[in-house]
Amino acid sequence: MKKPIAYLLILALTAVFISACGVLQEPAQPSATLETIPLEPTTVTPVESPTADAPPVETAYPAGGAETAPPTASSDAAYPAGETVLPEPTDPPSAYPGAQPEAQTSGPRLFTISPDDSEVNFTLDEDLRGLRNTVVGTTNQVAGEVALDLNDLSTAQVGVLQINARTLATDNNFRNRAIQNEILETGTYEFITFTPTAVNGLPASAAVGEEVSFTIDGDLTIRDVTQPVTFAVTARAVSDSQITGTATAVVSRTDYNLNIPQVPNVANVEDEVELTINFVANAS
Repeated sequence: MKKPIAYLLILALTAVFISACGVLQEPAQPSATLETIPLEPTTVTPVESPTADAPPVETAYPAGGAETAPPTASSDAAYPAGETVLPEPTDPPSAYPGAQPEAQTSGPRLFTISPDDSEVNFTLDEDLRGLRNTVVGTTNQVAGEVALDLNDLSTAQVGVLQINARTLATDNNFRNRAIQNEILETGTYEFITFTPTAVNGLPASAAVGEEVSFTIDGDLTIRDVTQPVTFAVTARAVSDSQITGTATAVVSRTDYNLNIPQVPNVANVEDEVELTINFVANAS
């Protein structure tokens, strides 16, 4: 009877030891500076120019060269002898008769997220030493691009968003190590990636300073699991060259197989995790 109990104790101690190793081990550091995955926006739309053929350009010289024909009797009569008559100025001959002016272009501008001014965080609740506690993890290592034209938001595009999971940090180093070593396994899976598939609910256009709300559907990859996720976004153009906004979504830990290791004093960790991206993006 005592042997099974002893075996159970050994197994329990082994599990605690293994969990403690994950909590005590230093997590992997970022492999390199986070780089933006380039977004290739739709080709800009040219502003329409007149297409009718331009009338022939009259030059100062008749065909055949710069020599002028000898004066006629009628021309001598028009100007008294001894007076010099200067020809009226004319436009210089076109190097390419009939050529059209180049069309001006307009269309989406490319905006790049500024890590120094942006932040990604996750929040969830847990019991810590018997008290309900809200865990907040943050990082500014986020990269992505947006292409948009305020005058035609139907052309808006959102590029792939990347977050360096190795830089996520809470207010507790033991928790940080557990998150990175045991839960997210950042030594193997360094990045969390969101690949947009659709942008919904945008108005036709927006003015500088006007706040707009919309949603972005896409595929969120955490570790080796990808699930469809929808972010609710509120954004505005601070100026022609800067946009700011907040995007939020709720995901389930179990959907991503994010299991919490058994550690002392931590219990009842919430399954739902709220993700928030506060971003500032500047025109390239």
